[in-house]
Amino acid sequence: MPALATTALLLAAGCSSPPSRPDSGATTGSRAEAAAATATERPLAVAAAPEDTATATARPGATGAQAQRSKLSVSSYDSRTRRAVISPDGGADTRSPSPSASPSPSASQSPGHTAVGDVIASAPAPGAPHGLLAEVTKVIGETAEGTEVQTEPARLNALLGDDTAKGSVPVAPAAFAVDELLPDVDVSWSKTGDVHVGPEGATVPLGSLRLDVRADLPTAQAGTASASTSTAASVSGFVQIAPRVDFRYGGEGAAAAPASAYLGVSGDWSSGWALTGRADASATPARIPFATLHADPVLQVGPVPVVVNLDLTCYLQVSGDGRITVDVEQEVKGDFTAGGTFGPAQGWTPVSSSDMTSTPVRTSVTTAGSVKAALGAEASVGLYGTVGVVADLAPYVRGEATGTVTGTDDRFEADGSWAVYGGVDLTGTLRLQLTIFGTPVFRRDIPLGALHREWPLAGSDTP
Repeated sequence: MPALATTALLLAAGCSSPPSRPDSGATTGSRAEAAAATATERPLAVAAAPEDTATATARPGATGAQAQRSKLSVSSYDSRTRRAVISPDGGADTRSPSPSASPSPSASQSPGHTAVGDVIASAPAPGAPHGLLAEVTKVIGETAEGTEVQTEPARLNALLGDDTAKGSVPVAPAAFAVDELLPDVDVSWSKTGDVHVGPEGATVPLGSLRLDVRADLPTAQAGTASASTSTAASVSGFVQIAPRVDFRYGGEGAAAAPASAYLGVSGDWSSGWALTGRADASATPARIPFATLHADPVLQVGPVPVVVNLDLTCYLQVSGDGRITVDVEQEVKGDFTAGGTFGPAQGWTPVSSSDMTSTPVRTSVTTAGSVKAALGAEASVGLYGTVGVVADLAPYVRGEATGTVTGTDDRFEADGSWAVYGGVDLTGTLRLQLTIFGTPVFRRDIPLGALHREWPLAGSDTP
C-alpha cells in the first residue's frame, strides 16, 4: 500500500459574524473566542493513527462536550457481558465516582475517572481486538486494574458531533495477518526500509501486497465423452493489491443523524494468471479460496481513534462445460471502489466502480465448448468489529468455441468460431451495521448492485 498519508478533503462552510463596531473595541478575549470558533469549523484531519494512539472520550449532552484525547485506557473487555475495565495511563488515581452518585459533566474528563454517560473510543485492546466504541451505563466498582464499568454499543456521531472529516488512508502491507489456505501460496510485500519477498524474482512496488498461487482443478469425470481426452487443468498466477480505507463524516444533520457519511474500500489492483487444460463440467462455479487476510487499521479522525476492520479473501473460480481445452494467459491492471454513502434524503446508497484493462499474453483453444476463470478477492470493511460493506471483485477470462476448433495464438483452423474475453465483475452488499455512524436503521441489507464489464481479447473475428 502506498506510504501512509493524511488526506483531509472536506471544506467546512464558513460562518459569517456581525461586523464589529468601531467604538466597541476588540478585546483579547473576543479575539480568542473568534479564533476558537474558527477552529471548530475546520474539518478534522484523517490519518493513520500512531501505534500509541490515545483513547478518546466524550460526554454527549454536557455543556461544551466535545471528544478529546483521554488519559484513560481499556485494560480489558468482555464482549459477552459488555463489561470493561478502564484504567488511567501512567498510574494516575483510579478512584471513580460512586455508582449511585450523580456524575458531574466534567467527571469523565478528570484523569483516572469515568462516569455514567461517557462514550469511549479505543484502539484494539485486550478482549476488544477490533477496537471498542461504547457508552458507560453503570460504574460497577474498583479492581486492581482500574474501574469496572457496564457498557452498551455507542455511535460515532456521539464523538464526532458537528465536526466534519474526510480522508483516504492506505493500509500498510505488514499490518495484514495472512492465512495461506493452499500449499502453493507465496506472500510478498514491501514498505520503506522493509522488504519481504515470496517467490523468487517477484517484484513488488513499494507499499503493495502480492500473493502468488498455483492450484490444480478438477478434470472431466470418468465416463464422460471428454474423459479420455481430458487434460489436467490448472490455474496459476498472482494478485497484487494496495487497499485504502475511505472515510467521511459530514457533521450533525436533522434528527441527530449525520448530514452525510461514507465508508468504503478502494485501491489499485493488478493480477496475472494462466489457465491451462480442461476443467470439469460444473453447473455452478467452483470457488477455491487460497488465502485470507485481516487487518485492523486505526484512523486518527481528529482526537478520535476510528478502528476499521478489513478482511480480504483471495480466490480462484472456474466454471465451464467440461469440453473445451484452453491455454490462456492474461494480465489485468486497474482500480476499484466499493462502499456505502449516506445522505438524509436518500439514506444509505451503494457506491461501486472499477476501471480495469487487460492484455492477453497467450491464447489457445482446442475443440468446442466454454470455460470461465476468475482470480478475485472478496473484501469486507467495518468499524469496531461490525461489518458494514462486503464487496467482491472478480477479474476473469472467458473462452468459448463452436464447431471444431484447433489452434494456437493467431493460427487457427476452424469449422466454426472461437473467442476469448476479459472482464470484471464487482458485486457486494451494504450491511445493517453501518448504523454505527448514528444513521437511521434500515430494515434489510442493501445490494451494491452488479457492475459488469467485458471486452474481447482474441478470436476468429478479432482483427
